[in-house]
Formats: sequence, C-alpha cells, structure tokens
Amino acid sequence: MADSLRDQLLKSGIVKQVQQDRAREPKRPIPPSSGKPAARKGGKPHAASHTARPSGQSQQDIDLAKAYALRAQTEARERQRVEQEAAEQARLRRERKQKIQQLLDGKVLNKVDADQPRNFEYGGKIRRVHVDAAQLSALNAGELGVVQQGGRYLLVNRDIAEQVRDIDPHQLALLVDPAAAGVGDDGVPDDLMW
Repeated sequence: MADSLRDQLLKSGIVKQVQQDRAREPKRPIPPSSGKPAARKGGKPHAASHTARPSGQSQQDIDLAKAYALRAQTEARERQRVEQEAAEQARLRRERKQKIQQLLDGKVLNKVDADQPRNFEYGGKIRRVHVDAAQLSALNAGELGVVQQGGRYLLVNRDIAEQVRDIDPHQLALLVDPAAAGVGDDGVPDDLMW
C-alpha cells in the first residue's frame, strides 16, 4: 500500500531536518491555555511590539515634510511681498490724489448756471462737462482743461491742467492742443454742437 505523507516525508529526510532545527531552539515555557494570546510584561500582545517604520520611508517622509515647509515659507514671503507692494501703490495713489486736491482748491472754474454741454472721450466713454459760451471757446482753444477728481469733471486753467498731468496723467480728462487748429483727431471740429 502507499505510504502516508508523513512516512514519505520522513524517508525523504525533510521531517528529520525540521525536527533537528526545533531541537536547536531554546524551549519556551508553554503558557496556560486560556484561549487568549500571551501578554508581555507591559500588558501589550507580543505581535504589536514591532511597529518601527523602515528607514527609507521615514527619510522620505522627512524630505517631503521639509519640502512642504519650504514651499509654505516661500508662498508666505511672496504673499507678504505682494501685500507690501499693494500697500505702497495705495499710499502713492493717496499722496497723488491729495496733491491734486490741494492744487485744485479754489481754482475750479465750473459754473452752476452753465448751460452748454462739452462732450469728450475719457476712459473709453463719452463724458460731459457743462460750460458757458466763453468757456467753450477757451476749452476748444486749449486755454482751459478738464480734470477728473472725485468722480467729477472740473474745468481748470491750462497751467493747472498741466500740473495735474505731471502729478498723475490719468486724472487729466481733456486738454486740447492749441496747434490742432480746432479740428479733432476724427476730423470733426471740437466746437461742433451735438
């Protein structure tokens, strides 16, 4: 009859080797069989005592943490630089606005009873300032200019308009060149009533 598996293993010598390896190991005390795994002195099971990470993975985690920290620092510095630049630009705008306001105090020529509208292009749109007949001819001759300040269009002398242009060219809404001979860039006379 065929030999059992155990007999076949013994004949081949594999079982003998395993028994010899077990004989070399020191014998451990057998815990009482209560159905629970044996606990160590610290109160933790034996299998949970080996929780160290491989050194390659921990080094990678450290490098990744350093990279995130450097990135966060760089982004924080960039945000701070942008905020400082914006604050500086705002401060300069306030100073220019204040200089223009001081320059315009008491020198605005707008009249409450002016009845003629003078249309002009400013900021990509058609704007309007009301003037009288004498101011209209002076404005078209380049003797007067229009300055935008505080949402209003103010009529001022040419020298004031040029000073405003020196401070902030965006605030000068209209200043006709006297050499243009009264004809606009589009070939239409400036004093033409719409």
